[in-house]
Amino acid sequence: MEVKIGVQHASRELVLETDETPESVEKQVSDALAAGGLLTLTDTKGRKVFIPAEKIAYLELGSGTVGHVGFRS
Repeated sequence: MEVKIGVQHASRELVLETDETPESVEKQVSDALAAGGLLTLTDTKGRKVFIPAEKIAYLELGSGTVGHVGFRS
């Protein structure tokens, strides 16, 4: 699943692929916002991303793009 995170005062959004379910990511975001702590997500390669919860501007959850090669119309 693809996760896009907008961070306040950052010109680019963070984009990562994760194997977690949308419900799991939603719960982690809710918990981080309620506690005022860090949102910690792990991508498909095992790397961890830490974002201060108070700096999250928006979060977009969607399906990842499956390796498209060549021209599309």
